Amino acid sequence: VAGENFDQSPLRRTFKSKVLAHYPQNIEWNPFDQDAVNMLCMPKGLSFRTQSDNRDPQLHSFIITREDGSRTYGFVLTFYEEVTSKQICTAMQTLYQMHYAEQYSSVCASSSCSMDSLASSIDEGDATSLAKLQRYNSYDISRDTLYVSKCICLITPLPFMQACKKFLIQLYKAVTSQQPPPLPLESYIHNILYEVPLPPPGRSLKFYGVYEPIICQRPGPSELPLSDYPLREVFELLGLENLVQVFTCVLLEMQILLYSQ
Repeated sequence: VAGENFDQSPLRRTFKSKVLAHYPQNIEWNPFDQDAVNMLCMPKGLSFRTQSDNRDPQLHSFIITREDGSRTYGFVLTFYEEVTSKQICTAMQTLYQMHYAEQYSSVCASSSCSMDSLASSIDEGDATSLAKLQRYNSYDISRDTLYVSKCICLITPLPFMQACKKFLIQLYKAVTSQQPPPLPLESYIHNILYEVPLPPPGRSLKFYGVYEPIICQRPGPSELPLSDYPLREVFELLGLENLVQVFTCVLLEMQILLYSQ
């Protein structure tokens, strides 16, 4: 388990993640930092869900800044896939049995009344709500399907966010589709790693993803640096007043710290 969140129910806890594979194994000018990539791909750790939870794919990005000031950009798509290991499903069931036993012990320790009198003291509405809450926040190996989080990540020297986002979404669709893509998945990964060149300054590049073409553009030498992040998201996350305040602080050359979970 990652972090001290044992008071949470097992499905609400986070677990230690690890890098399953990365390609290529190493690049001389950009060595793979396994610990940093692992932490930044899953900053909250590995998580589990059941069929009753929201499992929509999520996209986020990160930056690794090295001692010499060079930057590497990561673009991550997190999704959930079904757990096929019987051993893991059994372990989750055991965690829940232990969790319920601890809850039962704490209730008995804090109350001298019997379970019958405790149940009679809860009215029918509260009991129904409690049952719904327990059902939502529970796992039964005989009736529930267990899912675990997984990431696919692209690491690039420049922040081509929209292009990376589109490629990852297309790759994810290919992985989860009932109908296999025209070529093996390895072909698309090899193509973007070894065959798609970095566009020259001031030029656009069109390359083919899994299903649709993708376009990325690189600013010229006399233009502003590449900033492929949508401004709309900044307004949605910070709000207009906060954004004006941050912008004012930037103009006044003040130190700014953004803190978030």
